[in-house]
Amino acid sequence: MSQLAQQALSQLVIVDMQVKLASVMALESMQLTIKNCSILAQAAHLLSVPLIVTEQYPQGLGSTLPEIQQHSTHIKPVVKTTFSASGEPRFKQQLHRDQSQIVLAGMEAHICVLQTALSLQQMGKQVFVVEDAIISRSSANKANAIKRLREAGCVITNTESVLFEWLGNANHPAFKEVSKLIR
Repeated sequence: MSQLAQQALSQLVIVDMQVKLASVMALESMQLTIKNCSILAQAAHLLSVPLIVTEQYPQGLGSTLPEIQQHSTHIKPVVKTTFSASGEPRFKQQLHRDQSQIVLAGMEAHICVLQTALSLQQMGKQVFVVEDAIISRSSANKANAIKRLREAGCVITNTESVLFEWLGNANHPAFKEVSKLIR
């Protein structure tokens, strides 16, 4: 398989970017993660890349952060109690068969992001984990998750790489709009 996130083959999954969970993260790291998840959601919308947003037990962890919600108003979050989003039937129903590449962002890297990535791989998906758009309460746990994900065959990438791989060419009709997201 190609090591390139392609717009026509991709689906974006933003895992558990929720209000109460965000409040226990390191502030600077959380701000960067929110910014990059927001950029990914906006680019996905501009490029017609399907988006799934999950919420882990919203009664306890709150709803999706407003910064993410504002770019995903057209979709209803998949509510789950399983740590892997793939354990929730509604999540599996929203996966598009013709999108073989899943671009994954969210929190926490070492729990829900990790378990979702590994289960998506078992389902035959090529998983791209956006390193600057994932977070854990502990930087050591995030580093461990990235190491495990890489060893398991996930592609570890970053927000800008995903955007420009989705565009593929400076002549893309959405190039200027997408480029503005990172300026």
